[in-house]
Amino acid sequence: MENAKDFVIRGNVYHTPHLGAAEAKEYAYIVCIDGKCRGIFEELPKEYRELPKKDYKDALIVPGMVDLHLHAPQFAFRGTGMDSELLTWLKERTFPEEEKYADPDYARLAYGMFALRMRRSATTRAVIFATVHKEATIILMELMESTGLISYVGKVNMDRDAPPALQEKTALISTYDTIDWIDDIRNHHHFKRTYPIITPRFIPCCSNTLLDYLGEVRRLYDLPVQSHLSENPEEMKLVASLMPDAAFYGDGYDRYGLFGGEARTIMAHCIYSPEDEVERMRERGVWIAHCPNSNMNLASGIAPVRRYLDKKMRIGLGSDVAGGQTVSIFRAVTDAVQVSKLYWRYLDHEAEPLTFAEAFYLATRGGGSFFGNVGSFEEGYDFDAVVIDDTWSLHPQPMSVSERVERAFYLGLDRKGLVAKYAAGAKLSLEGDDDE
Repeated sequence: MENAKDFVIRGNVYHTPHLGAAEAKEYAYIVCIDGKCRGIFEELPKEYRELPKKDYKDALIVPGMVDLHLHAPQFAFRGTGMDSELLTWLKERTFPEEEKYADPDYARLAYGMFALRMRRSATTRAVIFATVHKEATIILMELMESTGLISYVGKVNMDRDAPPALQEKTALISTYDTIDWIDDIRNHHHFKRTYPIITPRFIPCCSNTLLDYLGEVRRLYDLPVQSHLSENPEEMKLVASLMPDAAFYGDGYDRYGLFGGEARTIMAHCIYSPEDEVERMRERGVWIAHCPNSNMNLASGIAPVRRYLDKKMRIGLGSDVAGGQTVSIFRAVTDAVQVSKLYWRYLDHEAEPLTFAEAFYLATRGGGSFFGNVGSFEEGYDFDAVVIDDTWSLHPQPMSVSERVERAFYLGLDRKGLVAKYAAGAKLSLEGDDDE
């Protein structure tokens, strides 16, 4: 990771400073001062002309991708087991795999593969589930720190409805393990780009007592929260049976201080959220992690993203590996557009499909807002960027920068075409990169 604080890069720049409003410039300069953007310039201002420069020539430069929701231990079995719905898939695929992370050697091997793929991806920020295992979660955090990405990683909490090897013995033991994990991180590790996040898996696996305790831990340590919400019809029936006094699924988190407000919170999926739940999320400022690839693979449904955008709610994209088969947020962008077209065509003719620029915004500034001023090249934003060489796929006709970016996303050029990436002004190493 190269830590030059002040520099300039040049190329074909594309970003969305506002929802659906793309800004594209050919052969433009982006200035980074102390890890922050100073803006995009067609001609470099005099005061910046002596700064170190990297000319990426005809390559595309876009903000770094933000993944608001993925499961690191599930990376090992991505692309398999997609014939099942959520609850069956958890029992047959996910839980057996996650049991393996009790072995630190296995965790180091599997998480090493995950971290390497994240290093090679276009993602610069991520919010990640680990497992219930404290030692394995710290191993994951160490590996993520080495990638240079900026991430939140959560030790999962589960005290019911899970295999014996994953079900923590009591709510109190689960809570003390979480406190030990947080204290260990703060007292014995020096993470600068990797942070803890409170992670109740979801209400079916967490007793009311555990949720209550986790709410207290969150307040004590002032940490954010991540979990799942209203993803699958059978899951929602199960939650209703376990929490009959809750007004709706999200109310089960909210009564314990785990649903926005002072608790900066991400809830993944939100496909079947009733109006009361939607209003509570809007009032509390909950971030929604829209995971279209996973929702298709597990036959969960299509989230009403247009409804959330019309209400000016906070929303970003997640890969949700291994419900989603890839960590590519380029793929999440195009999937978000495509499923929104199906939602409009078959479910609600009033819900206009997402445009590419809108989905791009969700993958950058939308999800980036969880981290602060992230996901845009506006002045004052953290300098996160990825550089893509789109000559990997030839074309015979002239194309605008906007067309080239859209094409790069639909053709998945984040895999072969990734040239460089930066997070908070630091140039991150890629496999084979000389880190010049």
